[in-house]
Amino acid sequence: MGYLDSLFSVAGKTALVTGGATGIGRMVATGLIRAGATVLIASRKGEACEEVAEELNALDAPGKAIGFAGDVGSEEGIAALVATVNAHTDKLHILVNNAGVTWGEPLDTFPHMAWHKVMNVNVGGLFTLTRELLPLLDAAASDEDPARIINLGSVMGTQPVAEGAYSYSASKAAVHHLTRILAGEFAGRRITVNAFAPGPFQSKMTAFATGSEEKAKKVGQGVPLGRIGSPDDIAAATLYLCGKSGSYVTGLILPLDGGLSAHSSVGLFATSLD
Repeated sequence: MGYLDSLFSVAGKTALVTGGATGIGRMVATGLIRAGATVLIASRKGEACEEVAEELNALDAPGKAIGFAGDVGSEEGIAALVATVNAHTDKLHILVNNAGVTWGEPLDTFPHMAWHKVMNVNVGGLFTLTRELLPLLDAAASDEDPARIINLGSVMGTQPVAEGAYSYSASKAAVHHLTRILAGEFAGRRITVNAFAPGPFQSKMTAFATGSEEKAKKVGQGVPLGRIGSPDDIAAATLYLCGKSGSYVTGLILPLDGGLSAHSSVGLFATSLD
C-alpha cells in the first residue's frame, strides 16, 4: 500500500450510512466504497437502498454495498435497524448519521408539530441510534485506529439563518453541539465524533433550489468560492475523517460550504474607508 493509500484507505472497514440512498448520504457511501469499505446503506425506503446498493456494486470498486430499510424516526424503528446491522456485522468501524428531515414554512404559519418531527429525527434519532450501536463501535475501536462517527450538520446550524426552515436550522445547531459533547465522552472509548457542516449540494432535500444545472449555478453565485459542492468534496472529507488521516481528529465541525461560514455581509467600517 502506497503512502497516500495508507493515509486515506478504509479497506476492510464496515460502515453504516443512514439516509444513504440519496444526496449527501449517497456521496458518502460512494466515496467509502471506492476506497474499499463495506457500506450498509439504510433509509426508510428499503427498496431504494437495495437499488442504490446494486448500482454502487456495479462500479467495480474495491468495496461493496448492502442496502436495506431503516427508520430512525422512532425507538421501534431504531431497534429494528440495530438488529439488522448486528445481523450483518459484529464490528462497526464507521457510523455516518446522515438521515434527516426538514420543514420550510413562513414564520406566521410555522406549525408546532414541525418542531417535533424535525428534532425527533435530526437530533433524537441520531442520539439514540448512536447509543444503541456503541457495542459494535467499541468492538472496532483501538488506540491506533479509533472507530469513527460523522454526524451531518449544516451551515444553517453555524450561521443565524433559517429561510423558513426554523426547526431544521435549530436542529443542526443541536447536532453540532451534541457532536462536541459526544466527542469528549467517547474519546476514552477510542471513538472519534465529528460533523460535516455542508453548504449547498445537489440533493433531494435541496432540489427546489439545485434541481437543475441552471438553478445550481445560480445558487453557486452566492457562495464565496463560486459554486455549489460536488460529490468529490463530500467523498474527500469522508475519507479524511475515516482513514488514518483522521485518527487524531475529534470534536470537529468541518465546514464544507465554499466559504459561507467565513463570509460576512456586514461591512462594518470597511465601506466608510472607500
